[in-house]
Amino acid sequence: MAVDREHVLRSAAALLTRKSTATMDEVAKAAGISRATLHRQFAGRDVLVRALESLGIEECEAALEAARLGDGSAQDAVRRLVKELEKAAGLLAFLYTENQLFEGEEQNEGWARIDAGIAALFRRGQDSGEFRIDLTPAWLTEALYGLMASGAWAVTEGRVAAKDFQYMIVELLLGGALRREES
Repeated sequence: MAVDREHVLRSAAALLTRKSTATMDEVAKAAGISRATLHRQFAGRDVLVRALESLGIEECEAALEAARLGDGSAQDAVRRLVKELEKAAGLLAFLYTENQLFEGEEQNEGWARIDAGIAALFRRGQDSGEFRIDLTPAWLTEALYGLMASGAWAVTEGRVAAKDFQYMIVELLLGGALRREES
């Protein structure tokens, strides 16, 4: 029987977003396969995490494209981006905690492309006068990631309704990023 790699990755992502310390045995069980079968696909947790990273990058890049970041106001583009990223938020929350993905020379170039696209959106908002200029685009990008991860965890834990995910993130991020008229 052929193992559907996509199914295994999605099952692993779903489990690890709820329980980041899950063992490979638990991942195999969640995917409905044996540990040996899982090990043939992914020779260890590090290999599995790197495969999940690739999936996360793929989903983020698709979200950036679907959000049409260059269209309309920067505020509207942020709203579209959060909406498009929502389906990947749980996976991103898990990956956000995997420090080895963001350290050293082995950092995937995909993250840099994603960071650059999001930072360019915030820079556009600053240039148009929509967003504060005292917060760097890099910081606003990190804040978006943190809010997405926190929102995903809160929804997963049942502390926040899933229907409120987009609203909460956008309102908090933009409420802090919007330029205020000086008195």
